[in-house]
Amino acid sequence: MAIITVDGREINVKDDALLIDELLANDVSVPHFCYHPALGKDGNCRMCMVEIEGQKRPQIACDTPVKDGMIIRTQSENIARVKRQMLELELVNHPIDCPICDQAGECSLQNFYMEAGLYDSRVDIAKNKKQKHVDLGANVILDQERCVLCTRCVRFTSNITKTHELGVVVRNDHSFISTFPGIKLSNPYAMNVIDLCPVGALTSKDFRFTQRVWFLKPQEAICDGCSRGCSLLVDHNREKYKDDLIYRYRPKHNDAVNGYFICDYGRLNYKKENDNRLKFAYIRGMESEFEYATLKLERLLKRYNSKALLLISPTLSLEEIYRLKKLSQKLDLDINSFDENFDESFGDDMLRQNDKTPNRRAIELQGIESSKEDLQKKLKDKDFVLLINRADVDMIKDLGYDGSIGVLSSSDFLHKDKLDIIIPVASHTQRDGTFINCDDFIQYSKCQIKRDIESIKILDLVEGILNDGVSTCEAVWDSGLKEENFLKDINFNDVRFNSIKIELK
Repeated sequence: MAIITVDGREINVKDDALLIDELLANDVSVPHFCYHPALGKDGNCRMCMVEIEGQKRPQIACDTPVKDGMIIRTQSENIARVKRQMLELELVNHPIDCPICDQAGECSLQNFYMEAGLYDSRVDIAKNKKQKHVDLGANVILDQERCVLCTRCVRFTSNITKTHELGVVVRNDHSFISTFPGIKLSNPYAMNVIDLCPVGALTSKDFRFTQRVWFLKPQEAICDGCSRGCSLLVDHNREKYKDDLIYRYRPKHNDAVNGYFICDYGRLNYKKENDNRLKFAYIRGMESEFEYATLKLERLLKRYNSKALLLISPTLSLEEIYRLKKLSQKLDLDINSFDENFDESFGDDMLRQNDKTPNRRAIELQGIESSKEDLQKKLKDKDFVLLINRADVDMIKDLGYDGSIGVLSSSDFLHKDKLDIIIPVASHTQRDGTFINCDDFIQYSKCQIKRDIESIKILDLVEGILNDGVSTCEAVWDSGLKEENFLKDINFNDVRFNSIKIELK
């Protein structure tokens, strides 16, 4: 460890670490465009200048290693003058697009400019015009005029995805970012360049002009697109006279799981939360009052008893799986979790996994049978099958089952008239819960967006049947989940704030 002095304050830092990392980690404001923790230093924007005692001139913090005893100034008049000069250079050809720019409210250039206090333009020549609305492919639009040439996007495609679609072409103030001739930006992680862009040069076709960012309310969640379980920020908003809608997913930094990135499939997976939602309960094909349908389901499960099977989904949370297992034991129901949601062409060596469900590992650790053979065997003597958080009715019919079927689902589906009972349940972003990913990290998804769509949380449904007062995640842990062998020494309150590795013995 080393001790440095920053603007008169002593702080403990890691010896030989980059100065910019230690300053940012200690809440010291350091303007920067080109530097990013996942991409490393580049040194082209010169915005992160600081004064270091003993040095003749200001130094860039992104390429300066920490040394014990350093005395650093980030707020001197000299540094303020340097920052104003660099910003003035960046803004010489920058268009005044802020009122229509999707990045407004999240733009580093806006923020640094307001901090610098340089409000009078000295430019008396025509701006250098570049192309606008350039379709790069993969849901990304480029406005070359807004670009500050930080090259984050270029370094992402060269160093992270190693697909090399982007580069800087032409020289001096005519330089711009572009794809190479005959190539489109098309890798499975391409939309991360939108998050990396510190200004409004790279924007999303999907999100473009749909919502102002200051209206959006972020909630933390876990991606349910595959078994990686990346950390997300779910941006949603309820406009007047409208339902609460999700407008985008963004990656949330998590070194243990996904770093700073998510794949494009996971990013656009928010659409299923808004579209094709199951809106009504049904009994034998007829719309039913919601409360009556839930009471009817309770009677069906108790009536069929050992002749009923719960077919659960690996998209359920750990708490929901645990409670459904308890329900099956209390009512003498069989339980199985067979699910074929694998795609051998989907996975890669970055984040994406072939298993496109978020919590299969939790089912395995709770000892719930998930084989096709077991499901076929159990279906032979069942009179009622309840599909939970899934609607793959054709699958069990293809296995020869012709008895009564019930479905608990958040998504709408065809042929509802052929089923005994259907109840809408809360979708992934409407309910909290913990998930165990492919690397045995247990994570908590906090997101609980309240929608106008009438639905019920599975924990509430099970609590209504068992009538034991256990309806929250914390209560489920206290009711016995925390005693499971794979959760020994793991506390729910710790899981709420950190991704914790399960140590299996």
